[in-house]
Amino acid sequence: MIHNRPFTLSMWLTGVLLASAASCVSAQTAPPDPIVKPAPAAAPAKKSSKPATPEEEPNTQVLSDTLHYDDTKKTSVFTGNVIMTRGLLTMKSDKMELHEDAQGGQFGVATMNSPSKLVNIRQERPENFELIEGVGQRAEYDGPKSQFDLIGQAVVTRYICGKQFDTIRGQRVRYNDKAGTYEAMGGPGSSAPGGRVRSIVEPRSRTDVAIEECRRAQAAKAPLPSAPPAKNTP
Repeated sequence: MIHNRPFTLSMWLTGVLLASAASCVSAQTAPPDPIVKPAPAAAPAKKSSKPATPEEEPNTQVLSDTLHYDDTKKTSVFTGNVIMTRGLLTMKSDKMELHEDAQGGQFGVATMNSPSKLVNIRQERPENFELIEGVGQRAEYDGPKSQFDLIGQAVVTRYICGKQFDTIRGQRVRYNDKAGTYEAMGGPGSSAPGGRVRSIVEPRSRTDVAIEECRRAQAAKAPLPSAPPAKNTP
């Protein structure tokens, strides 16, 4: 015999409570969503604490017939066919006095035994295929400034790839290798007429073309023109 029991409010409430409890259990037992952590930021590059290495001073080599050295005064006197080489600078004279200061800077004075003979200086600048040649009755060299002065019948000539370009004449001509500058002054001992300064300078466009031609020839490994021989007369 089948008895039909009516659906009561208490039965409905019981079903709701059971369903709610089941959902809570499901929520508690479900694994949590994985947490994605952002990648750590890259550490900034550390700056080197080492100071920049200063440019190394070139050695100075001097060939001569005699040498007198005074350790107290830090002075050397060279005589007889003197040839000083410092980096790409070469200076030839009959006598040279070389002094070194407390900081190690070197200063030289070169002279000849006869007024008819001239001190010769050659400074190479391979980065621009240049050769600077100077002559004078006397030469003064300032090592820390990379500068030399030619005094008396002074002539400074600039060659590019073996070809003569610029010429400066005067009583005194100064050339600074670091700055690439010239200074000239007239006077009674000038190599130019009337004791004046005389300069012949090629246009910049021509020098740029000559340098570029030299650069292309070097890239093609073609032989470059040789520099002119050293001279003792203006």
